[in-house]
Amino acid sequence: MTPTHPDPERRPPAAAAGPPGRAATLPPEEDDPELVRRAQQGDLRSYDALMRRYQERIYATVYHMTGNHDDADDLTQETFIKAYQVIKSFQGNSGFYTWLYRIAINKTINFLKQRRARSQLSLNDLDLNAEHDPDLVALVSDKTPRRDAALAELQENLNNALLKLSEPHRLVVTLHDVQGLSHEEIGEIMDCNVGTVRSRLFYARQQLQAWLSDYLKK
Repeated sequence: MTPTHPDPERRPPAAAAGPPGRAATLPPEEDDPELVRRAQQGDLRSYDALMRRYQERIYATVYHMTGNHDDADDLTQETFIKAYQVIKSFQGNSGFYTWLYRIAINKTINFLKQRRARSQLSLNDLDLNAEHDPDLVALVSDKTPRRDAALAELQENLNNALLKLSEPHRLVVTLHDVQGLSHEEIGEIMDCNVGTVRSRLFYARQQLQAWLSDYLKK
């Protein structure tokens, strides 16, 4: 993904504030080691000051990796929560920001791996009733140079088409066709009945097949 700059009007998530007005009493010249030392002793005002000092930089880093404001919001918050949970393990062998940055990067990398796993869909995973579409049958079955050259592009278009689905429809396809869960299991996960699962799955497959058919006819 090509890094992009965050929207200048988009603010990073607000820091978890302590009692009103108390964090503002901390002198701005206090350095990281002193704030960290106090935070390790349970001083929430000091940790709040560290959050306010670095949240914009962490947010910008995460946003450049994800390209999504909401994901950057969530991961920034998770980074500071995790850092607070393990701050007593920080021994000062590196700067606090470097230590915090590593936590943010690790969380973001794990998130991106999970996102790629959720968004990747194999042609073999998905039952599109391809036998009813002559163009799809020709592309998948014919042992021709066209097949070898076009399958990779079709796979990319399939993943792009999957991302066009609404979140519920994309989720039901992923859970059923990729992860192999039953309609009943999906209903429990999505808090809906089996009939809704079946109808969403049918609609999603119809949409995917229509988009792929349009691509093949270009």
